[in-house]
Formats: sequence, C-alpha cells, structure tokens
Amino acid sequence: MAFSPEEIERYARHIVLHDVGGPGQQKLKKASVLVVGAGGLGAPALLYLAAAGVGRLIVVDDDEVSLSNLQRQVIHRTPDIGRPKTDSARDAVEALNPHVEVETHAVRLTPDNALDLISRADVVLDGSDNFSTRYLVSDACVLAKKTLVTAALGTFDATLTTIRAHETGPDGEPNPTYRCLFPEAPPPGMVPACAEAGVLGALAGIAGSMAALEAIRAIVGFGEGLVGKLLMMDARSMRFETLSYGWDADNPLTGTAARITDLSEHVKAA
Repeated sequence: MAFSPEEIERYARHIVLHDVGGPGQQKLKKASVLVVGAGGLGAPALLYLAAAGVGRLIVVDDDEVSLSNLQRQVIHRTPDIGRPKTDSARDAVEALNPHVEVETHAVRLTPDNALDLISRADVVLDGSDNFSTRYLVSDACVLAKKTLVTAALGTFDATLTTIRAHETGPDGEPNPTYRCLFPEAPPPGMVPACAEAGVLGALAGIAGSMAALEAIRAIVGFGEGLVGKLLMMDARSMRFETLSYGWDADNPLTGTAARITDLSEHVKAA
C-alpha cells in the first residue's frame, strides 16, 4: 500500500519519527477505528485520528448537533445545528484528510448491533456519555477480542484507560477488563448528566486527544500504553495521576467462573 507524494508530504512529521516512520504510517493507513460517539470526546479524537492518517474511521452516533454541543464538540460547526452528528463529523474528516474513508452509522449502539459494528474495526474508541453504553462496548470488545480505548468526562475531571482483555500481561495473567476496574455501574442518579452538572469544554479536547493518542499507539505499537492503568485528569489543579489495576478473578467476563458469554445481559437491562 504505497503512499502518494501528497501523502508523504502530509505525514512527513510522522514518517521522520523514529518510533513511527514509514512502517508505522502504513499500519495507520491500513487500520480501522470505530469511534462510539461524535460528542465531546469523540469529536477531537476523530479529528486527530483523521489527521494521523488512520485509513478508515467508523462513526456511531444517533444524535443531532445542538447549539449547546458547540462549546466542546469541535468537529461540528454552527451551520451543522440540526444535522445528524455522523454527517457533520464525516464532512469535517473528509475536509481535513480526503485519504481517510469514513463509514457512518446514525444509530445507537445496542446489544443487537454492537458485535457487528465492533467486528469492523481493529481498535474501538469509546467516547460515550453513559454507563450502559460503556459496559456494553467494553463487554462486546472482550467477546470480539478487540482493543478498546475508553474515556469518560466529569465536570472538571476525566479518565482514560486501554483494555486488551484478549491478551495476557507480562506476568502471564489475563489483562484486566473494564469490569475489573469498575465491577458495577453507580446507581442511577448518582452521577449527574452533563446537561445538569456541566463540563469544561477544553477538558474534552484534552481527554479526546489523549484517547486518539492511545489508539494510534495501539495501532503502531510504540511506547507503554494504559493497559492496566487508569489515567486520571484534574483540570482544577492541572494534575495527572495514574492508578494501576489488575485482572480480577471474580470478574464475570474473563474470571475463573465467567458467566457472560454474550450480550443478553444488556438486552435485559435495556
């Protein structure tokens, strides 16, 4: 898969990087990334994945652009208000990098379509804004043996981790799942929605860009990523901390008595 002269110039700053180079840029060109949600986290992630030259971006979002989105969802513009987010995201990606193929699905991720959509990608980046979708995506990625980069936003805080539960760690134990980190979702109403509590717009840009970096790192294979590590960002104090976590033998997906073998549990919860 040769690069055109225009692509060589476009990706020149990657190609001269020792840990990326031509081979790494080829990996990016051949890769597919599924981005769940074209909102606060997905918007900057999509832009940086497109700029990096990821060959195919799959965007899943069933929402339309609203005026209140524009404070943080930087892939959308004022004229896009009322349009499906998948449409405005596709237009922005194609304007930024015409070498990237964009596949859009203006649907909500559900137990019925999750495995099919996830099977299309090499890496999944979850920027959803609710716990039910996060658990659905993470469970489906484990079942489909896909790498998952998952981020979450609070008001002035954000978290980021990478899940590669289909692989083992250096100690020979399975890598942890999302359920090893968060065994259960908090009770309904405990974590207020963005519309109620607010969110710092620039923080979404930081967290979404870092999620894109994790996806790029996973594709190219350089450095030490966030498998088994939860990166926590505090925008009030501009502090970054990393919490290590490991495989939980009691987790219901890959534990010693695993009971989740499909997504039927999510059908019941829906």
